[in-house]
Amino acid sequence: MSSFKDLINSGKPVLVDFSAEWCGPCKMMAPILEQVKHQIGDKAVVIKVDVDKNPSASGAYGIRSVPTLLIIKNGEEKWRQAGVIQAPDLLRVLNLYA
Repeated sequence: MSSFKDLINSGKPVLVDFSAEWCGPCKMMAPILEQVKHQIGDKAVVIKVDVDKNPSASGAYGIRSVPTLLIIKNGEEKWRQAGVIQAPDLLRVLNLYA
């Protein structure tokens, strides 16, 4: 498996879900992200980062609340949103960068 750094520096958009086990809205995002992952196929990568287990990653991106979703492509943050977002809206944004 590729490292986080390799993934975000690739030309493929990476949807990063910063979340936590104890977070209710994060649990609501899980099936939405599975649906997005299934529909976007290999045009983008979807990964989950637990802020409690990876404080350096969440600190590096200034994550203040969970869930926070980022789209990173070629090492650059392209989009960010805190809170739950529905699959059609997330797909629309992802397709802008895919």
